[in-house]
Amino acid sequence: MSSRRDYLGYLKAQKGIFVILAEEYEVSRRTISGIWDTVKKQVVQGDAVNVCRKYHGRKRIEFDLSQVSQIPLHKRTTIRSLAAATSISKSSVHRLVQSGNIRRHTNAIKPFLSDANKLQRLKFCLSQIEKSVPQKPTFQTFQNVIHIDEKWFFMTKISQRLYMRLEDADPHRVCKSKRFITKVMSLGTVGRPLFSESGEVIWDGKIGMFPFVEQVTAKRRSKNRNAGVMETKPILSITKKVFKDMLINTVLPAIKEKWPSQLSKEIIIQQDNARPHISHDDAEYVSASMADGFTITLTNQPPNSPDLNILDLGFFRAIQSLKDQNAPKTVDELLHAVDDAFKQLSPLTLNKVWLSYRYVMIEVLKVQGGNNYKLPHNAKDRMQSEGILPKTIEVDVQLLEATEQILGQQTGDTESQGNFIIEEDDDDHHLQ
Repeated sequence: MSSRRDYLGYLKAQKGIFVILAEEYEVSRRTISGIWDTVKKQVVQGDAVNVCRKYHGRKRIEFDLSQVSQIPLHKRTTIRSLAAATSISKSSVHRLVQSGNIRRHTNAIKPFLSDANKLQRLKFCLSQIEKSVPQKPTFQTFQNVIHIDEKWFFMTKISQRLYMRLEDADPHRVCKSKRFITKVMSLGTVGRPLFSESGEVIWDGKIGMFPFVEQVTAKRRSKNRNAGVMETKPILSITKKVFKDMLINTVLPAIKEKWPSQLSKEIIIQQDNARPHISHDDAEYVSASMADGFTITLTNQPPNSPDLNILDLGFFRAIQSLKDQNAPKTVDELLHAVDDAFKQLSPLTLNKVWLSYRYVMIEVLKVQGGNNYKLPHNAKDRMQSEGILPKTIEVDVQLLEATEQILGQQTGDTESQGNFIIEEDDDDHHLQ
């Protein structure tokens, strides 16, 4: 008969085996150690080895997840509809979602792209790449590029989520029509922030949020003000004349005032293709843009491509989130809330959006000019905290060659990388 000491020596675990088993079965090291202790006690006592738990819950319902893919999309919009289509309970579907076996997806409609649009997107992305070093092509620095775009800001949301005590009464908000909610359009203008070698902010990249408003005299007396008082009114119809006046008399002076002396005065302003926007060769604009030693060229992004503009890509959303933390009651308060949100945003946030812009262009090249890609997430926050956030992004040489081959097949000239034809797109629907 073997002694207790012999048994224990025989049952000594190999060094490091607990860690290996814990990773394999996705449990903690303590769990594996506890099971091993139970086995040793049972062996020493001469009992049959049994490491089953004393308490067992209801066995999980076996469900073939491949059935979900076969269900039409319109029957998968809620947990209730998916449960009905799969003939299992809502709680079972909810557990599948919580366990990660079924993912929740919010689907947004994207702009339609014609074949010509896709080619223009490919040409645009290629034009943003420096090819001075053929073995390691990278995107340009964009330090001399400014993006502009318009956005409506509303006094209040149509639907708003709130967290309240059980005893609190629900707020009662009324409006004659959703169309009557006060709104103001602002023209966002941003460049790429400039940092020193040590990471200090030299320039925050923020030119301004310029609202389309006018000062008018109140014709009648109201409970809020007397007749004859000057009040701020939003301009609801943005015409080419209104936009040109904003660009020449407000945006250009702001750029010249805030532009850092370390950067070149040859600047590119990128806009979308909305109808009220002026062309790059507008005589009045060219005259104003060449003054004071600056050369500020106006260019257009590809049609139907909001994903190729910094403001639409993420900066406007960040401003909207900060603005929604206020409750403005007047147009002036709304403008103040938008301006405060713009000022509060960190230049580090803006710099990360510029980095995302490059990753998006790589995805556009991968899908041959389309917009059917997943927005890339590249752990920018982690890289920034570790001090390894890249200043630019390398582009795969094979991807470039494949893109140029596609353009060559479509245009009949593999060397043609000239300017693309500007088309009017649907970006102007929000200006009227």
